[in-house]
Amino acid sequence: MTAAPGGPGDPGGPGRGDEPPGALRPTSPAVLTAWAVVGLVGGWLLNPIGDRLGTPPLVTWPQPLALVLVAAILGSTAWVTWRQVHVRRERLEPHRAVNRLVLARACAYVGALAAGGYLGYAVSWLGVPAELAEQRAWRSGVGAVAGAAVAVTGLLLERACRVRSDGEEP
Repeated sequence: MTAAPGGPGDPGGPGRGDEPPGALRPTSPAVLTAWAVVGLVGGWLLNPIGDRLGTPPLVTWPQPLALVLVAAILGSTAWVTWRQVHVRRERLEPHRAVNRLVLARACAYVGALAAGGYLGYAVSWLGVPAELAEQRAWRSGVGAVAGAAVAVTGLLLERACRVRSDGEEP
């Protein structure tokens, strides 16, 4: 049995505003927060679990620097997309627009997860009198900032992919 159009079972029904069917909504802050909390708990648990199994993992500089590189690439892609769609008013080919949107959402989710994970791992080392505790905490803190940068640039790319609907004014 299917619900009547616009009824409570209709995904385009009440509570969705005047969005046309099939319209994508921006990434929810609640979803990003959930991914960050999952990462935070996982990163915090990594220290005691690693300690019980042997040696907790080291955080080397290439790890956060790889996230910085991803954030830079996403940022430049967002800038190019924004200029193409919103400044020059050109249309993206549909497959390119979908590819960029999928990339943007995936990077926003993974960036939030990585930021939470590195932050949790950094917090787990605070006040621990281990040999490399301070180094792990600092590098994990840099990783958390880099992960947040990936999430933010992912959201910027998603925003750059948005196009006006026909009834919207500039």
